[in-house]
Amino acid sequence: MPEATILVCDDDAAIRTVLNQALGRAGYEVRTAANAAGLWRWVSQGDGNLVITDVVLPDENAFDLLPRIKRLRPELPVVVMSAQNNILTAITAAERGAYEYLPKPFDLKELTSIVRRALAAPARKQIPADAGAADERLPLIGRSPAMQEIYRIIARLTQADLTVMISGESGTGKELVARALHDYGKRRNGSFVAVNMAAIPKELIESELFGHERGAFTGATARGVGRFEQAEGGTLFLDEIGDMPPDAQTRLLRVLQQGEYTSVGGRTPVKTDVRIIAATNRDLRQLIQQGLFREDLFYRLNVVPLRLPPLRERREDIPDLVRHFLRKAESSGLPAKRLDPAATERLKLHAWPGNVRELENLIRRLVVLNPDEIIDEGAVAAELAGWEPRTMSEEEEGSLSTAVERHLTAYFAEYRGALPPAGLYDRVLREFERPLIAISLAACRGNQIRAAQLLGLNRNTLRKKIRELGIELTRGLK
Repeated sequence: MPEATILVCDDDAAIRTVLNQALGRAGYEVRTAANAAGLWRWVSQGDGNLVITDVVLPDENAFDLLPRIKRLRPELPVVVMSAQNNILTAITAAERGAYEYLPKPFDLKELTSIVRRALAAPARKQIPADAGAADERLPLIGRSPAMQEIYRIIARLTQADLTVMISGESGTGKELVARALHDYGKRRNGSFVAVNMAAIPKELIESELFGHERGAFTGATARGVGRFEQAEGGTLFLDEIGDMPPDAQTRLLRVLQQGEYTSVGGRTPVKTDVRIIAATNRDLRQLIQQGLFREDLFYRLNVVPLRLPPLRERREDIPDLVRHFLRKAESSGLPAKRLDPAATERLKLHAWPGNVRELENLIRRLVVLNPDEIIDEGAVAAELAGWEPRTMSEEEEGSLSTAVERHLTAYFAEYRGALPPAGLYDRVLREFERPLIAISLAACRGNQIRAAQLLGLNRNTLRKKIRELGIELTRGLK
């Protein structure tokens, strides 16, 4: 006896044949249909234990058929396949009640695993929703396997209200993901409020987040509304959460634990209904070991971890991103341009330390600075010249290590076996940090973005250190 009956619907005969053979070998009975009418006939008759269907069918879109299937047979799992591999497809599949979204081309082992999970899972109650017309201005771009997995996770999270921790390098699109979770989630009618922890002076963060009462501190001549109050009923996006000072971490932990906060200078706790999405480009576990981030807060925020891949891990998405940024530039009033194939291939060779943000800025420069309608490889190579990272030779590494070791040896020699004074670690760090940042800025000709990438720091963190260490910026520094 077959384990179950699978209903397969696709207008491509080759795909029907492949699925019929693969699922048959896995022990399932398979029935195939080439259109929505044939699939609906089986479903309405009560046949089948699971449906696998393409989105675009000759007679009807599967997204229009899905709500009818869920109303008639809410327990019947539906797996949606699509060659339109974008985030809206994944989100629409989830909203219309699909068990899973599977981008084409797909792996047969993965498909078989999904079928087994769907048949073994208890029936889930689905509430079909109208996803509306597809918006061509997609919040995220890319058809690589890495991005497809991101789309699938986002689609699942839009149906929940969980706290999310987004990690990834600067420029990978963490705020875009946070906005997608808000715009397509249950809180879409509420406010989306973004706060960058690295851009706010430490002494003002608590007031910024929780608000303050009149007279709470010098200069507080009126009551201040905090970001939690602004985001009530919506989403609060806490970017660069690793830069949050300890006192603010403690207050945020209380909000997550008890669902209430007290404004600076206030006495009455305020109940709050806000979804928290946090983001970081730093290793929070390392910060925990260094005593710079609360472990209990980390686990409160890290309910659903979501890592965004750097652009170098999804180079196959570069052509789609280039087309998107060219259209975006044109819609903003810049001339219509396009890249020839060789120019696009040249972009795939770049390391992209600034990730998608760096690519977008490059495209805008190319559009503005090149008079020709078609941008060739030479123009791209000229823009990238001087920005390619140079690997330090073994001889240079050895010289640098020797110089640092010599400096530290001389530094400690003055103590001659006696115990050094308290705070030695911070003192040495400060003495190395200031010249290191100054030299990095000089090497990058004052460009703070490049210097931050060279040092492995967030740009806002670098700016704070420049200010705190009193590093003078000469003319031309950015």
